[in-house]
Amino acid sequence: MAIIGEIIKKAIELSNNITDTPDPLSAQPKVLLELLNKAKDTSFGKALKFAEILSNKDPHRSFASQVPYYDYDRIYSEWWKDVYKGEGNITWHGKPDFFALSSGTTSTTKYIPVTDDMLISMRNAGIRQLLSIAEFDLPSSFFETEILMLGSSTDLKEVNGHLEGEISGIGAYNIPFWLRRFYKPGTKISSINDWDERIRQIAIKAPEWDIGGLSGMPSWIELMLKKVIEHNGLKNIHEIWPNLEVYTSGGVNFEPYRKSFEKILGRPIIILDTYLASEGYIATQLRKDTDAMTLLTNNGIYFEFVPLTHENLNDDGTIAEKAEALTIAEIEEGVDYILLISTVSGAWRYMIGDTVRFTDKEKVEIKLTGRTKYFLNVVGSQLSEYQMIKAIEELEEKNNINIQEFTVSAVRKGEDYIHRWYFGCKDCLNIDKTDIAKQLDKILQNKNKNYKVARTKALKDLEVNIIPDKTFYDWAEAKNKKGGQTKVPKVMKEEEFNGWEDFVNSQP
Repeated sequence: MAIIGEIIKKAIELSNNITDTPDPLSAQPKVLLELLNKAKDTSFGKALKFAEILSNKDPHRSFASQVPYYDYDRIYSEWWKDVYKGEGNITWHGKPDFFALSSGTTSTTKYIPVTDDMLISMRNAGIRQLLSIAEFDLPSSFFETEILMLGSSTDLKEVNGHLEGEISGIGAYNIPFWLRRFYKPGTKISSINDWDERIRQIAIKAPEWDIGGLSGMPSWIELMLKKVIEHNGLKNIHEIWPNLEVYTSGGVNFEPYRKSFEKILGRPIIILDTYLASEGYIATQLRKDTDAMTLLTNNGIYFEFVPLTHENLNDDGTIAEKAEALTIAEIEEGVDYILLISTVSGAWRYMIGDTVRFTDKEKVEIKLTGRTKYFLNVVGSQLSEYQMIKAIEELEEKNNINIQEFTVSAVRKGEDYIHRWYFGCKDCLNIDKTDIAKQLDKILQNKNKNYKVARTKALKDLEVNIIPDKTFYDWAEAKNKKGGQTKVPKVMKEEEFNGWEDFVNSQP
């Protein structure tokens, strides 16, 4: 019997039972007041009259009317550029010791402040998730195993008196001392900048480790596991890590990766979704009865929600000035919302770029449904990433195939447009792409009335190209975006798509 593991398991179960989960409807107004109070004497707080907002009978309404919407470009150019230069008390008190570099889906690197308060917030969220494991009745032996966290390099760069790197690297750099004995691949390997070399070292050291949990982006975790299997001559990953029980996914919708991921396992494991962005730890799965995530409403982040509609978005993807933002008390289930956050890192009414959908309003449980940049609406089709993924899932089911990655763009043909898709897969390279295109077109028309109308007007056709999934990862590597928090874009603008097609056509 795993005696130490049994003790740890019992302690976690007890802690989970006594952990107080505050009512989000009362917690969120308190979070807003705390944020405003801490930042009222900053340059931002003075300019936007936080003291006046705090004295108002309805601080939320005053906050919403006095503080504009910000996307990254606006808040950086107006405020964060001074923070990045080393100035203090700009959008949050003091100066941040870290900046998260977002490798995202665009070519421009984003520099996002990570304050001490945000690090505490992220640590608290991690502990809350750890406590939730008590829900899943894992064997005692699991609590004596190690956790392999595959993120960006912990070899952070010093600039202007701060350290910068991707958020997963910053998180690993600041890993609590009590967790270090369980943490793999360890500081030496995690500091290797070259992703392929880091994975090679993990594959070499894998037989020495007893991995019970995995954490990281699904596409890169899968490639890492395949490398471990290949290097060690295995049939599946459980041959080398028999106690592997939990995988914590994050950053993207896991469903497109589920089928191929399960093929490299020896048996089913628990898959938990988390929502850790460069701007903060936003949500995590806390219950075994759902794959939805609970918003962390009492942890230094204030949430607002703008319905995802064509009217609420400008042509450049920013939120329209007249769009109304809702509080957590005003949302509805089953509606896609553009997520806004105000945080202990000095982000204010900040458009993080993601869309969410509430599956349970009372429990504030959400699913990540896509990116605002993946809202394809060039000719009024109004396709969200969530709708695209659901259509592809139906396509997979009908044809018994697995589409690992995809991207799409609206391509001009004469005076009209077509939607040109690229599917990345292994088992469907020889399938009839014309037939697949017809099926996809029919599914989308059935699922989205705006798309159906667009197909009778300026959207004249839909094309599908089928390529090896490896091409997507090779493209990411060519863009210097391999590993870490990198997301392969689901929707591309015309210029980026032209570059993508040039890359695809250059492959042997």
